[in-house]
This record gives sequence, C-alpha cells and structure tokens, in this order.
Amino acid sequence: MSTLGSKSNPYDAIVVGAGHNGLTCAAYLARAGRKVLVLERRPLVGGAAVSESLYPGFTYSVCSYVVSLLRPWIIRDLDLVKHGLKIVPLECSYTPQPDDEGLCRWPDPDKTRREIARLSPRDADTYPEFGRAVGRLSRFVKPFIDSPAPDPLSLKPKDLFQLLGMGRAFRELGDDLTALQFKLTTMSGVDFLREWFESDQLIAPMSCSGIIGTFLGVKSPGTAYVLLHHYMGEIDGSSRSWGFPVGGTGAISEAIASSARSFGAEIRCNASVETITVAGGKANGVVLEGGDELHARTVISGCEPRLTFLEFVGEDHLPGEFTGQLKRYKCRGSSGKVNIALDRWVDFKHRPGDGMHVRGDIAIASSTDYLERAYDDAKYGDFSQKPYINLVFPSLLDRGMAPPGKHVMSCFVQYAPYDIKEGPSHWPQKREAFGDAVVNTLEEYMPGLKDAMLHRQVLTPWDLEQDFGLTEGNIFHGELGLEQLLFQRPVSGWARYKTPVKNLWLCGSGAHPGGGVMGAPGGLAAKEMLRQGAV
Repeated sequence: MSTLGSKSNPYDAIVVGAGHNGLTCAAYLARAGRKVLVLERRPLVGGAAVSESLYPGFTYSVCSYVVSLLRPWIIRDLDLVKHGLKIVPLECSYTPQPDDEGLCRWPDPDKTRREIARLSPRDADTYPEFGRAVGRLSRFVKPFIDSPAPDPLSLKPKDLFQLLGMGRAFRELGDDLTALQFKLTTMSGVDFLREWFESDQLIAPMSCSGIIGTFLGVKSPGTAYVLLHHYMGEIDGSSRSWGFPVGGTGAISEAIASSARSFGAEIRCNASVETITVAGGKANGVVLEGGDELHARTVISGCEPRLTFLEFVGEDHLPGEFTGQLKRYKCRGSSGKVNIALDRWVDFKHRPGDGMHVRGDIAIASSTDYLERAYDDAKYGDFSQKPYINLVFPSLLDRGMAPPGKHVMSCFVQYAPYDIKEGPSHWPQKREAFGDAVVNTLEEYMPGLKDAMLHRQVLTPWDLEQDFGLTEGNIFHGELGLEQLLFQRPVSGWARYKTPVKNLWLCGSGAHPGGGVMGAPGGLAAKEMLRQGAV
C-alpha cells in the first residue's frame, strides 16, 4: 500500500466522484484557495452527465441529455461560457399521435394558441394563464433551490430569518396562489392539470414532467410537485426553458472541470474509491481500489447517500437511527435510456420533415390512459411494453453529434423498474427486449426507423447502477417525493451537507435541493463548508 497526500501534508479536501455536482463543489473550493483532489472511477469526468462516442462518428449524451435547471449563479461564478459551455434552446414540444398530426407547442404563443384551439378553444385561452400562475409559483420556489435547506427546529438567528422570509414570501403569494401551491404538493399531475384543462391530448404530455425519475404514475398523488420542480428551468434568463448543450451533456461537465482546474483543482480519472477512512469518528481520507491511501482534512462525497454511507463508510461508524432512516430512503429506479444512431432522417408519419417541431423535445404520450398503462406494467415488475418516451434529436441542434446526413436519437424511457419480478440481476437478460419495446413503439410513429438504425445503446436501471454508481438506477440519487425534499433530504436532521461523521460532507443530488443537472447541491455544499470554516 502506498500513501498519497501524506498525513503531514494532506489535501484540504478530497471529492469522491466527478459528476457535475462533485466538480462544481471542487471548483468553488479551489476558487477559494483550497487544495482539492477529485477522484473519479470512470475514465472520463461527468458521472451521468457525460458524452461518449460509442459508434464511429456519433456522439451520445449517454444518460442525462437535456439541461434546464443548471443554476445561473454557477454559470456566472465559474465562468462556464469561457470554458466552452454553449446551450441551444429546445423551443418546441411535440406530441405525435398514432392516427393524426398530434400537438405541437411552439415558441410563438399565437401559433401555440391556434394549435391548442384545434383540441379545445377553452384550453387555448387558459394555457397562457396557467403558464403565468405556475411561473409565479416557480419564482416562489426558486429561492429554496438556491439556498441551504431550511431547518425548522433551529433557533439560530440565521435560520429563524430564513424561515421568516419563507413565511413572508408565502403570504405574498395571495390566497389563490397559496391554494394552488397546496394543491401542487398533494395532488397528482393529471388531477391538477384537469382543474385547468379539458383536452387529454394536452394534459398527457404536460403531466409527464411529474413522473420523471419517480416510481409513480401520472395519476399518483404527489406528482404535481415534481411537475413544478421541472417547471423551474431557465436558459439565458428565459423561464421554463430547456436546452441542449453543444457537445452533449458531457460538455457541461467538461466546462465545470476546466473551470475547477483553472482554479488549481486536481482531477484524477480511473481512480475508484473503495473506502472512506474514518478514525475516532472523523473522516480523514480514502482508500482506492488497489490499496493506495490518500489523506485529506475533509472528504466530500458526490455519490448517492446509501452508496456513500453503507458502502464507503460502513454502518459501524454511523448512528443506528441515521442508518435506519437511510435504509428507508427511496431510490427505486424507474427509467432507462436508449441511444440510437441513424443512417438517415426518418419522418414522423403524420407530421413529416425535420422542421422546428422536431428540434425540441418529443413526447410519446398519446393520452393519460396510455401513460397509466405504462405504469401498470412497472407496478407488477416488468418494463412498459408501450412506454413513455421523451425523445430529442441532438444532431438537429448540433451537427457535430453525427456525420453529415445522419442522426442521433436520445430516448429517455419510463417505465423500467430496477426491481423487476425476476430480480435486478436478470436485467442483462432482458436488456435487448426492453430496447425492442422502445424501438417497436417508435416505429408506430416513425415508419422505417428500424431500417435506418445503425447502432443502439440500451441502458437499464441495472446498467445505470453498475456503470454510473446510481443506486437502483435512480437518476436523481433518490426520488423527489415531498418526504425526501428540503430538510428531509436525504435524512431528517442532516440536510445541510454535513453528516454524522465529522469532516465528511455530501454534495451530490441526494442532498438538497435534489436531482437534475443543476449543480446546486455541489455549489451550496461548498459555500456552506467555506462559511463554517470546515475546509
């Protein structure tokens, strides 16, 4: 065993995992003059926000594939644009139908109004009103994701002022929006939307945001809040916007890594952590696979909480109550990913061409019943035979993603439950059948797709766990249910990045404010550590 970063001259901080949150945390600490080392077990940075060329000439955004929640203050503070970050807006949302041209919501409000009016004139009138109301609620919630989690039990002046500010902001919403906020926290996405709209063809794709990364259906209570969580995005100051990073989502991670290095952070890939070392109740470093030992004053994990504590630390170093709560923390992966290389463009049957309607996100979500039937398969331990698919064509937005005339399809798919009835270890035997279900579903809307396919990559929840360290394949390091948010993420009493192990901190999506390519857990964790003088 060799020792790197000796006890007499340790790193100020070792960050475990070079996902975008770990990199963000490292960049802020290095910017403040700290000596930081980031360790990543894979051969490239990014974790689940990564771009890879798995077929000659084609680049896949392998896991995460769009961006909206990346915090503007992080882009500014880390000067990510200078380090190569460029985001192209996804301006349309298209929902094809099996038997007609479907619904497209355009960047032009008047054009969207006319499109919705074909389904329901009343919904066309209501749609902008809905956008304004939920936009106001999003602005109310945004401070929560840009600040440490509130502590309702603290009597410290700083925490009391935070709670007082929250209460004041809540009162300023007014009675109507306050009632709306309560509905969002208790209702299903479908029931909430039905209070506004009558057309199922509009409600279905709008409700999909409420199930992303959750093992719930669009008619399950609690999914209305998840819908709001995904409604808070912004690109270049434009609210409720989604975008595609030029170069794929890996370009976000590369930009953050470049920023971190410019401040002096060291990043090592192919460096798999086996153990976080603890002595006398304090974390003091890590042991890598192969036996190399590295020392640091502070250890920060960007990994999922159960992996961090139950695997890297071990129960012997943890309070029993904390361990019990952690074991009840819900990961329950429910989604998979299929990436496809195409030899040529393939038209949608009822709305052909590669125009603006396919240069945004495309939802295979023909009705709320269709989505609920997809969930029914998962409830009984199988992948959806007719899944919900959120589809993006990166090659239409960034020509560098595929050779001329050829294309890349990025397909996010629900449902694919981690705990299938045969057991998670059987996913390798079912992987291609899952991929076939996705392609067969798409073929109904895009005849000729199978003939145009050159290559496909199928990722099940089991693959996401094995390859990317996402426990149970959960893309958010834990579900975004209300019982696992704010001061309860990941465990009640330990929501401010500190842990029961002294000098061990969390900075990943399993910490407040949760998942998505936002960087907030990493940035806020670093700020909190610096504020407390912990690193």
